[in-house]
Amino acid sequence: MLNYLLQRLAQGFFVLIGVSVVTFVIARTVPSNPAALWVGPRATVEQIERAKIELGLDKPLPLQYIYYVKDLLSGHWGYSLRTHQPVRSELAGFFVATMELTLVGVVIALILAIPLGVCAAIKKDTWIDRLIRVISIGGVSIPVFWLAMILQMLFFKTLQFLPLGERVSTQISLLHPITSITGFFLVDSLLQGNFIFFGDALAHILLPSLVMAAYPLGLIIKMLRSSMLETLASEHNRFLTSLGISSGRRIFIYGLKNAAPASLTSLGLIFADSLTSSFLIESIFSWPGLGRWTSQAILSNDYPVTMAVTFVVALFFIITNIIVDIALVFIDPRVKL
Repeated sequence: MLNYLLQRLAQGFFVLIGVSVVTFVIARTVPSNPAALWVGPRATVEQIERAKIELGLDKPLPLQYIYYVKDLLSGHWGYSLRTHQPVRSELAGFFVATMELTLVGVVIALILAIPLGVCAAIKKDTWIDRLIRVISIGGVSIPVFWLAMILQMLFFKTLQFLPLGERVSTQISLLHPITSITGFFLVDSLLQGNFIFFGDALAHILLPSLVMAAYPLGLIIKMLRSSMLETLASEHNRFLTSLGISSGRRIFIYGLKNAAPASLTSLGLIFADSLTSSFLIESIFSWPGLGRWTSQAILSNDYPVTMAVTFVVALFFIITNIIVDIALVFIDPRVKL
């Protein structure tokens, strides 16, 4: 186990080096004037030249990259050219908001996908199976922006049941504020017993998390159905049947356990992918998360922000894959690290 972890960490280290080189080169080659963005639209030539020296843009590119890696390892990720705020502190706040949205979306997908995938396998080639497969195909093929706008029109405009966007209402945040403990609004409000804030935060996160759950839902249903069909048709399942074990026990205890590894592998990638695919969803729902923040940075050529986000997302993918590989060993002893 230790050798495997060291090997994967070494691989991840070289991946991060590659990501840092690529993002650095792209950030420096894209036509832009970061010094002018730093000092503002009415800056003089002298102010822009001083900003270049302050930002280290007057040094050769190899030396700039060395300073960039040094700051990255030391935790000093520079300042946003647009807001003049430390990138690390801003990233932490936006990352937590995106993580909360992603977790709720993936949990919703799992709660719905597991019973639907199992049911589709049990009711193979029936109208129930065909209906569930339609849901699965729709989940992976419907564009998120279209689904988001349809849900907004239905629940906000027609039913007037759920809010249009944002993370929490301004009135609730002023009249019933909470103290940030974990950064997750739902968790912090429950820990502090602020159920008014919790209810408002839950109402705000429902629509974007449902849109976030669409793709994982369709993919997990498809993979779980396929794995369950193989498991139910195996010699092992026929042997359990001959022993007189009930169908419920065979399906949900033995069958689901054998079908889980393939779905778990995809779940890790789905979770990491959902974190990065939130850009469009957050823009539509005005969700103050990583995607919206990064989109604004890209449009304004705020390269310290885009480089930091790219690095964090790559690190998140690497850690997620390692955790999934280790979890597979405990779920399925046949898997060797």
